[in-house]
Amino acid sequence: MKEATKRSIFRWIHIVFSIPILGYIYSPFEEIPKYADFVRRIVVPVILLSGLWMWKGHVVRRLISNRPARQRARAAYEAAAGYEPAPLRKESHESIGTY
Repeated sequence: MKEATKRSIFRWIHIVFSIPILGYIYSPFEEIPKYADFVRRIVVPVILLSGLWMWKGHVVRRLISNRPARQRARAAYEAAAGYEPAPLRKESHESIGTY
């Protein structure tokens, strides 16, 4: 899945789960207890987690990545600069030079 698609999914989750907050704020006071637990226990945590993921998700992905930091930094630099990774070449014994 592309990163743009993931961002779009998290953005829409964040927007859709924000709608009950508006009802919680603008509904008559007598109706608030009907869905207060739903808003407090489900909606607010989902909004917080999706917002934090959109804000600092790149840091979390970097921390749980299996690649070493130097390799991640080089890959990020090459991606930003538009470089293609160089293909691996096989070294032959003739190029090493024997005495």
